[in-house]
Amino acid sequence: MPMNPDVSIRQQGGLGRITLTRPAALHALNTPMCADILAAVTEWAADPSIHLLLIDHQDGTRGFCAGGDIRMLAESGAGDAAEARDFFRTEYRMNAALEAFPKPILSIIDGVTMGGGVGLSVHGSHRVATERTVFAMPETGIGLFPDVGGGWFLPRLGGELGTWLALTGARLKGADVAAARVATHYLPSELVPALMSQIVEADFSAGAADLLNEILSRLTHAVLKASFEPHREEIDRCFGFDAAEDILAALEAENTDWARTEAATLRAKSPETVKLALRQLREGRAAETFQDNMRMEFRIGWRKVQSADFLEGVRAVIIDKDNAPVWKPARLEDVQDVDVAHYFEPLGPDELTFGAAE
Repeated sequence: MPMNPDVSIRQQGGLGRITLTRPAALHALNTPMCADILAAVTEWAADPSIHLLLIDHQDGTRGFCAGGDIRMLAESGAGDAAEARDFFRTEYRMNAALEAFPKPILSIIDGVTMGGGVGLSVHGSHRVATERTVFAMPETGIGLFPDVGGGWFLPRLGGELGTWLALTGARLKGADVAAARVATHYLPSELVPALMSQIVEADFSAGAADLLNEILSRLTHAVLKASFEPHREEIDRCFGFDAAEDILAALEAENTDWARTEAATLRAKSPETVKLALRQLREGRAAETFQDNMRMEFRIGWRKVQSADFLEGVRAVIIDKDNAPVWKPARLEDVQDVDVAHYFEPLGPDELTFGAAE
């Protein structure tokens, strides 16, 4: 496997192991990391000696994966966007390879798991959260969009939970990540070493999925009622509309503290991106295949990195850190459908492809 200081990729018995080793950036993904992971996952899919894929991050470091290299995307987007588009092409192919992987994937999402870190973990079969896990898709707050397969998995969480998470950037912590089905299992972080030890020592050759489920059942804890559960009916009722203006109006009509807070949050996001993300989720919900969804997201990403709102969002949140972005247009009502539709137009010869297995 290639030598990359930001990710350790190796075979350990019947395990294919991917460990993120870029702690200074909270293990945020860059193009070489995605390329190396894609190559390994592609090779291991056809390797009969690999029975299980294990994804984690370096021991003793914070976060699982905080996302992608947003500053690079903005700097590239301010120019010809070639580097940003290459990153998306590589990352989305990696997402698709993970989603199609024919063997169990166990991701230990112990810590911050946002954006690209979600795409690295959520498409696998088994995801373990701990009390230190913080999940979010916060892209509407910087004028980007909930990509890495967000259009596919968010609408499939049940009800309108995914729409709420995507449009507001709401954070889920600890057991709530499993309650929302972003993670499949939950356990205290102090038990992660025991889990890792049992996984590494196990022989998965006779049936990886069954043995993995058995190990997890011994260590993971039942998830109690989620903190968002008292608001599930409001979430489903308010976020079920296909127009962002209707969602905002429904929140304001609820006349509850929770709904007022969510309405204020929604108004603070990039209006163009909120409308774009809502359409992305609706089209992703209707998509027949994961690859179809990723083609759609690549079309959006190809154009979004050069959008005024993305460049302004990165300036306000990441560069100047004044947290006072000036969105254009400034109101949902002023964003035209034709402007949103532009992001979804086909790319012709630049469309995302997935190689011979497509």
